[in-house]
Amino acid sequence: MDKNTLVGLLLIGAIVIGFGILNGPSEEEIAEQKRVRDSIEQVEAIRQEVIEEQAQKKQGSFNEVLDTASINAAISVSDSVQLAQQSQAFGAFAEASVGEEKEFEIETDVMRLTFSTKGGGIKKAVLKDYYRYAEEGEEAEELILFDSTSNFNLNFFTRDNLSITTDELVFTTDASKQTISGDDERMLSFKLNAGADRYIEYIYKIKGNDYMIDFDVNMVEMDQVIDMRSGEVYINWMVNAPNQEKSLKPQRDATTIFYKYKSEDVDDLGISDEKEELEASMKWVSLKQQFFNTTLIADEYFDKSKGFMETVTDEGETNYVKKLTVGLTMPVSGSKIEKFGMAMYLGPNKYDVLKSHGEELQDIINLGWGIFGWVNQFAVIPVFHVLEDFNWNYGLIILILTILLKLVLMPITYKTYLSGAKMRVLKPEISEINDKFKDDAMKKQQATMTLYRQTGVNPLSGCIPLLIQMPILFAMFRFFPASIELRQESFLWADDLSTYDSVYNFPAGFEIPWYGDHVSLFTILMAISIAFYTKMNSQMSGTMTEGPMAAQMKIMTYLMPVMMLFFFNNYSSGLSYYYLLANVISIGQTILIRKVFINEDAIRAKIEVNKKKPKNQKKSGFQKRLEDMTKQQQLNQKKKK
Repeated sequence: MDKNTLVGLLLIGAIVIGFGILNGPSEEEIAEQKRVRDSIEQVEAIRQEVIEEQAQKKQGSFNEVLDTASINAAISVSDSVQLAQQSQAFGAFAEASVGEEKEFEIETDVMRLTFSTKGGGIKKAVLKDYYRYAEEGEEAEELILFDSTSNFNLNFFTRDNLSITTDELVFTTDASKQTISGDDERMLSFKLNAGADRYIEYIYKIKGNDYMIDFDVNMVEMDQVIDMRSGEVYINWMVNAPNQEKSLKPQRDATTIFYKYKSEDVDDLGISDEKEELEASMKWVSLKQQFFNTTLIADEYFDKSKGFMETVTDEGETNYVKKLTVGLTMPVSGSKIEKFGMAMYLGPNKYDVLKSHGEELQDIINLGWGIFGWVNQFAVIPVFHVLEDFNWNYGLIILILTILLKLVLMPITYKTYLSGAKMRVLKPEISEINDKFKDDAMKKQQATMTLYRQTGVNPLSGCIPLLIQMPILFAMFRFFPASIELRQESFLWADDLSTYDSVYNFPAGFEIPWYGDHVSLFTILMAISIAFYTKMNSQMSGTMTEGPMAAQMKIMTYLMPVMMLFFFNNYSSGLSYYYLLANVISIGQTILIRKVFINEDAIRAKIEVNKKKPKNQKKSGFQKRLEDMTKQQQLNQKKKK
């Protein structure tokens, strides 16, 4: 062996020995391991001694067996022995693994929270101002936001490679049952001890009149216990959403996970069950039910490392709607773990309440995208809240809201009807054109456009006002099912305006496909009003009473109400009631405008005057495009022949 090889081997040996010394257990860890081994040997010695003693007493009997309970009772006499049994599984947290669980209740003006020392968290949350749906004659039960089937914990690895989950361990606390009112604020501290002056601390700051709770996690000297090489502490959070409402399906459709990445817009997982890994640092995540939510908000952000969100539905389960699970990571910088600040919202999906807490939390309420959401945010919701202040029945509030909206839209309605009146006046002449050029579509189109120019009639003037009204119609479609204000509010035969009304329930087990197992009277009345209104509109339109379009309009007159009957039967009765009112008021407005404000003879006379005026024959862009389309269709037909 040459000199260089020998030197190389010596260096490698020195590196191996040095690495072993640096990564070897400290004197404290060696002493702890020796204590664990000694305790385990003591356990085995006691067990063997009890077994031999019982064997001697029962000698000669073939049917008797050793009393295992006595053995275990003898072993559990010593707390130190029991602690030794846990040391291998929990290491520095062994003492916390054998503590006694205690529960106590904190009551505020708006909720009642059950805390448990096992896990140091909220085991049950009850919202005092709300109740579960109850059938007629049943006593309403308290509304449980989540119960003990849900859980929250931290998970990490220790320096001796043990996986620790905090909901398996018992925290210590000086807190006890208490009541918090008004603006008063109390602080609760739960500590998970890991040896002398080493602990994890949960600090809750609870206010008497607020659904938001400050929640901080303090790590005191935990870099001596937690394996800092991984640099990660995981937050595991699962809520098993209880069944709170009259109908299970709308709850499942609305129950999902909403989230906000740092510096991005609010998004959600959708209604289908799925699992999604985090793509960026997370600001907050909300486990949203139909009308309530539990939301966790970071003071800074949650790290994306190994984070995920998942929803799971058990179709056979009726007590719970959906299981919502989130995995988050507390960011750890350098070699020191200190404080991680958060906040928890436990409360209703009430727009103004959520908005008051900032961070765009109100966006978990689905008010519609784009212009539909803006109509709800800046028009419908403010007016609705003003009407609420009068403490009227919500059926009356919806009526007044509908009247106000219809008054605002009255000029548009007038324009729509005026356009229809002009088209009716021109109907005889349009019919003549159709008969004269029935075999030449292009000439028929040109003659019709010429007539419109001569008379000053715009065939699109009736469509534009309808398009302007569409955002309000769609905004209401989103507003009523999402409005917690309507929850469990009764009106006439409807016992809950946030869900369907039923005047007749089919026998158990019987259901009409796509319709349901009940009959909604508000939906039937709405469908009838649609039929009347559609019929009236078809009579108003002068060009839709003949030809192929007339047949299509006739089909729609009968098909649309039937479609709505099936579609809305399981929907919010407040929405069906609104559409019923809107249609009835629209019918009344149409009759009023026709009888009082519109004089068809005057319109006819004005059209005749317009005909005699010299007109600029320059075609509008719309007319030119329409003629070009007609020419292209004729060319295509000739090519096919």
